[in-house]
Amino acid sequence: MDHPFAITLDTGTSLANHTGSWRTSRPVYVDRLPPCNHACPAGENIQAWLSHAEAGEYEAAWRVLTQDNPMPAVMGRVCYHPCETACNRAQIDEAVGINSVERFLGDEAIKQGWKFSPLETESGKRVLVVGAGPSGLSAAYHLRRLGHEVEIFEAGPLAGGMMRFGIPKYRLPRDVLDAEIARILDLGVTLNLNVKVVNILETMIMRGFHAAFLAVGAHIAKRAYIPAGEAAKILDAIAVLRSMEGEAKPLLGRRVVVYGGGNTALDVARTAKRLGATDAIIVYRRTRDRMPAHDFELEEALEEGVMMKWLSTIKRMDDGVITVEKMVLDATGFPQPTGEFETLEADSLVLALGQDVDLSLLNGVPELNIKDGVVQVGANLMTGYPGIFAGGDMVPAERTVTVAVGHGKKAARHIDAWLRGGAYEPAPRHEIAAFDQAQRLVLCRRAENGAPDARNGAPARNIRGGHAGTR
Repeated sequence: MDHPFAITLDTGTSLANHTGSWRTSRPVYVDRLPPCNHACPAGENIQAWLSHAEAGEYEAAWRVLTQDNPMPAVMGRVCYHPCETACNRAQIDEAVGINSVERFLGDEAIKQGWKFSPLETESGKRVLVVGAGPSGLSAAYHLRRLGHEVEIFEAGPLAGGMMRFGIPKYRLPRDVLDAEIARILDLGVTLNLNVKVVNILETMIMRGFHAAFLAVGAHIAKRAYIPAGEAAKILDAIAVLRSMEGEAKPLLGRRVVVYGGGNTALDVARTAKRLGATDAIIVYRRTRDRMPAHDFELEEALEEGVMMKWLSTIKRMDDGVITVEKMVLDATGFPQPTGEFETLEADSLVLALGQDVDLSLLNGVPELNIKDGVVQVGANLMTGYPGIFAGGDMVPAERTVTVAVGHGKKAARHIDAWLRGGAYEPAPRHEIAAFDQAQRLVLCRRAENGAPDARNGAPARNIRGGHAGTR
């Protein structure tokens, strides 16, 4: 029997209290896709694991959740929860706290020592995963559960990719990250650290891999030409965040200026405050409403004392002084110089202007299409070369942990089908249980039956998968 998707009153409540109107018509159940599921880049079955959590069945909830996402404790901390933005409940009062419940379940799993179920079969196929970031780890997990032998080659000294070297510890504690990585490896995934793949085709042939998933992270910081004096201290954001993993913390000084408008810029500014900076100023050439960083992260940064300098661009840095030019947006929203200048005192300037991916491992691979610094892939995430798939930062997509995890799952399913000589066909999706549609269905059904308002006790029409149209 299907698990109920809502907590309901005991069946004897109305009888005992003699409340509401009585009717003999049965509710009509229709399958609809909850908007939270539709909005989740990792493709989680949110309403299913939430129903277990509501009933206090936490391990069951975790097991349903990890069928799609092997790192809920991580995701519960770093995901920007588009599921909550899409939640129908927000149109009544506020969104269901999906992200918080996910974090709780992930933490509870670590605390209780829950493990993934052992494998039932082995396929005899070997798959190479390049990169131990969120996409690579997700792909390795799903491929292993499908019975394939999986090896990860990671160029860095530790697994985690940008989760470790691009997200500060105050947002993602390393013991949480390490625990969820270890659980994936316990399935029998082999992790090779400090191994950089120079040529993907040669590596696959020499090591006998039948397929490969490329998940190299965007670790190369983009640069901008800024005239500077010999004593000027200019760093890149990725180097600053990466150095936070070592014993020697970066020496940024008391006055730190960060140039950029993304989430990485906010992370660096907040890190600078934690390192003792009295002033951490973000210089951004557009306005707040055009800032690519998430608004809630900006609010947190402002609460911590980070300052913003809007409509400004950096022209030069000399010893302790940065020259800034004021900008103005034109009719298209593009910033234009004004010729007005001012100066900021700064001990260091950190550039947070975006990142690129090192694609050198693809040199010599025929039939590839590389455009704008990323690999073009098909709907199945396979590149132009048969058997080589790619995801995460390497392909055209939003660069978030959740999107990367979703790519890993999707690629694993397509790789599995390709290895078995077929093609993966996802099940067709049901229509989304939109808020206005759900309410219209309920009201129409009541009108057909002549039922009174729900506040008088009339039962509402249930929409399976949508929590009676409110989630």
